[in-house]
Amino acid sequence: MSTIAIKPLGNRIVVEPMDAESKTEGGIFIPVNTQQKQAKGTVVAVAKGSETNPMELKVGDVVLYGKFAGTEIKHDGKNFLIMEQADVLAII
Repeated sequence: MSTIAIKPLGNRIVVEPMDAESKTEGGIFIPVNTQQKQAKGTVVAVAKGSETNPMELKVGDVVLYGKFAGTEIKHDGKNFLIMEQADVLAII
């Protein structure tokens, strides 16, 4: 898990996406150009939320999110997503 100096505002979170699967459960390697983008990642920063919409997520949660959720950013050479808490589908 990374430490990030970005502080999200409102009901937003910062997620570090997990790498795409490079091998199937059966041991077959998947070519890089056919690997699908994961919709799973680790929460690395959270905002405070609000009285009407409290923050349910915490740093370290592994979450599933929508395929097109969030805004991609690059910080210190790593890729992150900034998204609304509502874009998270589940904590796993």
